[in-house]
Formats: sequence, structure tokens, C-alpha cells
Amino acid sequence: MDALSGAGPRRARGRPGARSSGVRAPAAPWARFSAWLECVCVVTFDLELGQALELVYPSDFRLTDKEKSSICYLSFPDSHSGCLGDTQFSFRIRQCGGQRSPWHDDRHYDTGAPVSLQREPAHYFGYVYFRQVKDSSVKRGYFQKSLVLVSRLPFVRLFQALLSLIAPEYFDKLAPCLEAVCNEIDQWPAPMPGQTLNLPVMGVVLQVRIPSRVDKPESSAPKQCGHENLLPAPVVLSSVHELDLFSCLHPLKFCCDYRPYFTIHDSEFREFTTRTQAPPNVVLGVTNPFFIKMLQHWPHILRVGEPRMSGDLPKQVKLKKPSRLKTLDTKPGLYTAYTAHLHRDKALLKRLLKQGLQKKRPSDMQTALLRRHLLELTQSFIIPLEHYMASLMPLQKSIMPWKTPPQIRPFRQDDFLCSLEHAGPQLTCILKGDWLGLYRRFFKSPHFDGWYRQRHKEMVQKLEALHLEAICEAVRGLRGKQNIEAWMKDKSEVEIVDLVLKLREKLVWAQGHQLPVKEATLQRAQLYIETIIGSLPKDLQAVLCPP
Repeated sequence: MDALSGAGPRRARGRPGARSSGVRAPAAPWARFSAWLECVCVVTFDLELGQALELVYPSDFRLTDKEKSSICYLSFPDSHSGCLGDTQFSFRIRQCGGQRSPWHDDRHYDTGAPVSLQREPAHYFGYVYFRQVKDSSVKRGYFQKSLVLVSRLPFVRLFQALLSLIAPEYFDKLAPCLEAVCNEIDQWPAPMPGQTLNLPVMGVVLQVRIPSRVDKPESSAPKQCGHENLLPAPVVLSSVHELDLFSCLHPLKFCCDYRPYFTIHDSEFREFTTRTQAPPNVVLGVTNPFFIKMLQHWPHILRVGEPRMSGDLPKQVKLKKPSRLKTLDTKPGLYTAYTAHLHRDKALLKRLLKQGLQKKRPSDMQTALLRRHLLELTQSFIIPLEHYMASLMPLQKSIMPWKTPPQIRPFRQDDFLCSLEHAGPQLTCILKGDWLGLYRRFFKSPHFDGWYRQRHKEMVQKLEALHLEAICEAVRGLRGKQNIEAWMKDKSEVEIVDLVLKLREKLVWAQGHQLPVKEATLQRAQLYIETIIGSLPKDLQAVLCPP
């Protein structure tokens, strides 16, 4: 498979009479199911149509024609390997047909989940289990079918484990089995960050812990707590989203587009392969050698071949200049125009390749070693940014209850770079290199913009919460109608009404955005509003509290 950074499709067949409105019917009974999955699709090979959508379940879920086509072509391997047996992989596609209203409340999940694991508002993930076996009863001589789970959650590990349970059974028993499984999923508890959940399906209990944004790094796998009497014993998944880290990792939220699997039939093919502009900010996972020729102008191409088990550093993982990528039979390796800013950690490479591969150290131990290294490296890079960002927050003592809260100071890149001399990554990381150059490159990337926007949003919410708490603290001394009336004496009715309206607006905003404010604080603010309104003339009360 090749990973690259930077003929029209055949018509896909949907269910008869299906509309392409892109929304579920109003009274959908699948509220719990939809907290995990959008739908389940079955894609088969039709001699006349090619890949065709055989089934969508629940049947009231509507996909647009463009989404159907994308799912069909991404659900079969795009290569000439003729692989027999079962294959699992995943893809990611754009949602088409405009914004769709969620069938469940995403706010509780997204508020508590790490940014990289929040639901995708504009993309679907597809998790595929493809089977190709010889079958003389089929005209083409082969049984070819894919079972696809469509979700907005990037839970690769969980959904692959789920597919490995239900797909073999479905290929044997077909539709009745699928309906039973969907009904079981519809009984699952909603995914809640920080909680360990038991998810029963087909006589097996999958036990998973949904990560929380307040988790400490490298949180342990879910522990069986209070469920020891479950029969059968739960199958404990160490993670809902992480695969073998010896192969992949994303320590920061990737803020550009990415497609774990991409084919020439994809609706964005022309957009991504045009030569009339610079290569787009996208990572493509492909298996068709055609892309090597088509995208030779891209700055980064990674060709992955069969793994080697020798103890020495394999030549194919060394960096190569893209100018050497001339033919379709190029050797595996990373071809890149990028010049690294940091030196290699030769000690780590030695431990992974010589001590690990030569001595056949288990993959999970290799993964743990690599995870620890990348985590520490990422923390060394991010901590100075976090410290500088925190310094932009107004002091709590400057937040006055009856004044608009002060603004967060702007992020000045030059000021940050000057701070690195005394508070830079060199304090926690032994790797040498051009750290300043690395930060400057990071500032130009969409990933910095994504990180900054998220941190700034969190700081604004914290500022609003502190302001609301300051207001509530200020009115603590106004308990009782007499005190409030004394406070109101030197204020005009216009000022008082304006204050009530602003307080109401703050309460609605705090509740709607789930600000980190104690419930008791919100209740005090509401009581304060009611007391003020009760002290006003009847005509103003009627305006502020209409029947």
C-alpha cells in the first residue's frame, strides 16, 4: 500500500425506491444505535453494474447517490492482487447533501472526548470486512461481498473487532443475522468519555473504555469493575481507536483531510490529482500503482512493502529524494522533499530494530516503546506552546462582575519564539536540532490553526465561566429583597432591565455551551434574576416574564 500526501465511476445501485434526501425519517427508533453507527451497508459485485449497494440497514437511513457511489467503490480492494479470503480496512468520505441534524445529542460526548476522537461533523468513516472466495455456484466463479459499518466516530479498533464477530456470521446467514445485531447495538449505552462500557453482541461482551480529555497520558486498558459476574466473560479491548502503534500514530489532531483508502473512482479524484495548483493538504492511502505515476509531483510518497525481520536498519525505510521516484517498480521507502529539523534518535532506532526485531520482541512491547518516545517528544514540543498560551489569559482579579470581561491577548509568534531560550523544549528533550525552524513550520500549517482555535475556544469558555462566577459572588451579599432594592436605588429601570437580559443571555450561553460552571452557581444566578424581576413594577415584570 502507498500513502501519498499532498475514468468516471460506474453507477451504484441502492435500495429500490430509496430517496436521496440525506436525512433519516422523523420518528426513527434507532436513537441508541445512532450514537455509535449511522448505518450498516452491504456491498456486492454485480456482473452488470460492478460494485453495487445491496442493503442499507436500518432501512430508513438515507444516503445520497454520491455517498452510495463512494461507499461502493471504497468497499472493495482496488488492486490486482487477487487476494482470497477475508480483508479488513477503513476509509473516510465527505458527507454530501448539506448539514444534517443529529438524531442524538452529541454535546455531552464531544465535550468530554479528546479533540482527535470527537465526532466528525462533515465526514463518514467506513469500516470494511471484505470476503472473496471461490464459489462455483456464482456465475463469475467467486463470492465477493463487503460488510461496511458507517460511523462518525474514529473507533477503528472497536469497529474492526465488531466486524470480526458479525461479518463471518452474516456471510453465512445473511439479513436475519444483521437485523438481530443492529437491535443488540440499539441496546448499548451511549459512548461516554471516561467510562468503561460493556457492549454485548452475538453472545460476546466487548468491554471498552472511551478516552476522556482529562485522561493522563497512556491510560491503562479498561479494568473489569463491578462486572465480574458477566457471562460470558468480557473481551477487553485495550483501546477503541488505536491500532498497532508500531505502524501508526496521531499525537495531535490532524487538521487536514485524510483518506485511509482512496481509489480513482472517488468523487474527489480530480480535485486531489490536478496539476494546475500546488498539491492539496491531504494524505491518501492507495493500493493502485497508477497513483505513483499520477502523483510523482507530490512532495511525500511512502511505499510500503513486505516487512523485513533483519536486525539491521532496512534500506527501504531511509529517506529518499522524490527525484529518484521514476518508475512504477520503485522500491519501498519514504520519498520526500522534506528536510528534517530534528536529528534522529539513533538509540531508539537501535532498540526497535536490533534489540526488538532481532530478538523477536512482541509487537505490543514495540508499540509501548514507540508510544512512549512519541508521547515524550510531542509533550516537549507542545508544553512551551501551552505555557505561552496560558500567559495570554487575563488575570482572574481583573474580571469585574459588572463589566465586560477583558479580552484574551493575541498570540504573537515572535514573542513565543523569544520565550524558547529559557522555556523551550530543550528543557525536557535530549534531541538536538533546529527547534525554532520546526515551530516556524508548524505555525504555517493548518495544524497550528486547528490547535490554536481549539485552545482559544476553551479559554473563552473559561473566561465566561469565571465572569459568571464573579457575578454570582458579587450578589451573594444582596440576599433578601431589602438588599436588592437598596442596590437598585441608584440605578435606572433601563440599567436594571439591561442587567437582567444580559444575565439571562449568559445563563443560556453557559448551559448551551456546557461551560465549566457549577450547577449551584447557575441556580444562584437564576434566583438572583427572579428576585430582581420581582422587585420591579408590574408592567416591567410583564415585559420580562410574559405569560
